[in-house]
Amino acid sequence: MNDLLNRSFGNRWVEFGARWLLGATFVYASYHKILAPAEFAKIVYGYGLFPGEFINLIAVVIPFVELITGLGLIFGFYPRSAAVITIGMLMLFIVILSINIARGYDFDCGCFSVNRLSPTEVPWVTVARDIVLLFLGVYIVIFRKDRNRILTLKRG
Repeated sequence: MNDLLNRSFGNRWVEFGARWLLGATFVYASYHKILAPAEFAKIVYGYGLFPGEFINLIAVVIPFVELITGLGLIFGFYPRSAAVITIGMLMLFIVILSINIARGYDFDCGCFSVNRLSPTEVPWVTVARDIVLLFLGVYIVIFRKDRNRILTLKRG
C-alpha cells in the first residue's frame, strides 16, 4: 500500500489526470454562465453577500476566469498558476456556500447551470465536491514538476 502511494504522488500521469479533471470541470462550469450572464447575475445576487454594484461585474468576470484557468490546466499552460487560481476560487465558493447553508437559505449555487427552475444539488454535497476539487488543485500545485519552464537558468 505504501509503495502504491509513493508511486502515485508525483506521478506525471496522475498529475495529468488531475489537471484534466479539474480543468474540464471549470470549463464546463463556465459554459452556461458565459452564455447567460444576466441569469448568473441573479444567482450571485441571491447569495446576499455582495454589494449590488458588483453583482454584474462578478457575473461577467468569474465565468471567464473559470474558462481561462480550466483551459490552462487542460493544455498545460502555466498549470501551477491556473491551479492556484482555481484553489482560490474554490475556497471562496466553499465559504460562500457554507455561509448560505448556515443562514438556512434555499439557493441555487449556479455551479453548472443558470437554470433557476429547480435547484437539484444538495448544498453540502456541493461543498463536498468543491473540497475534492480543492484537493485536486493542491495536488497539482505540490506535485507539479517544473518540466515546462519557459526559462531555465543553468549554473555553470
